[in-house]
Amino acid sequence: MALPIELFDFVVKKGNGVKGMIDSGLSEVPDRFIQPEHERINKKNMDSHVVSLPLIDLSELDGAKHDQVVETLVKSAETLGFFQVVNHGLSIQLLEELKDAAHQFFNQPPDKKSVYLNGVSPSPLVKYGTSFLPEKEKVLQWRDYVSMIYTSDDDALKHWPDQCKGVALKYLHASTKIAKTILEVLMKGLGVTMDTSMADAYMGLRLTLSDIGTLTVLLQDGVGGLSIKVEDNGNTGKKGEWIEIPPIDGALVINIGDTLQILSNGRYKSAEHRVRTTSTHSRVSIPLFLGPRPEVKIGPLPEAVDKDGGTEYKECLFGEYKNNFYGEFHYGKKYLDFAKITQP
Repeated sequence: MALPIELFDFVVKKGNGVKGMIDSGLSEVPDRFIQPEHERINKKNMDSHVVSLPLIDLSELDGAKHDQVVETLVKSAETLGFFQVVNHGLSIQLLEELKDAAHQFFNQPPDKKSVYLNGVSPSPLVKYGTSFLPEKEKVLQWRDYVSMIYTSDDDALKHWPDQCKGVALKYLHASTKIAKTILEVLMKGLGVTMDTSMADAYMGLRLTLSDIGTLTVLLQDGVGGLSIKVEDNGNTGKKGEWIEIPPIDGALVINIGDTLQILSNGRYKSAEHRVRTTSTHSRVSIPLFLGPRPEVKIGPLPEAVDKDGGTEYKECLFGEYKNNFYGEFHYGKKYLDFAKITQP
């Protein structure tokens, strides 16, 4: 069955999304969605393999293994920038309800979701779409997303989609506590004692899209497909190699965002990552991104600079960094260059 109107308008402007395109009877992937061969995730042209991330029991931070857990957290942040946590305080029931709510939202008819399209959404707190910059990207992203910004419980309950607002709010509050605990540990690893004002500064913005913030808490379903790029040679792989992270029931994936890489003067890694799709299952992931508000300055912390003896990044407003990220399409982690100090 042919698409009813021109592809770009159908998918992007009309809000049918990738799901609508598939539901229309699509028999093959349109060229506009096919990555160039060197960018594809497959076993023929890259060394991708499955690797178990460090599985960290957060409850042991309060026990005899505290120092061991701290060491694993810091080392994970310094190497891959990704790890998984269990015994985090979120019930299996809540996580399953969250995945169900996501399916409920995306399984709605297109006209119900398209009310949240950029430019027509009734609230600046909610945006539905596919690619970030569809007009500029050479290859469109094979995904649909809904982004929900948190300002207050009242605003969330008023403006977020009915299908997911209640459970998403519970997830946000519980995940924020997890992120604060982890950030406190990682700050101590830099020689910094984190207080409430620092937590508010670097995690005051909470939303469900984009990895340019401080920390990300991710719930992935059982389909899997998440891959990360190794930045340095180590036990998990060679530099430049892609490794796949298998999902673990009840675990949450934590990854370092760009802001924390900058704050740590490059010690903690914000790794490039992407997802391999399948032809048989629809994949749902629910990320919570915690980062600074636009007016907050980000730059290497003095303690990190003193330890390294030099500065890798310049200071800038997070809003400036964010505008650069959304202003142009960047391959990989090239947008981090905006904050880098270039050597003469």
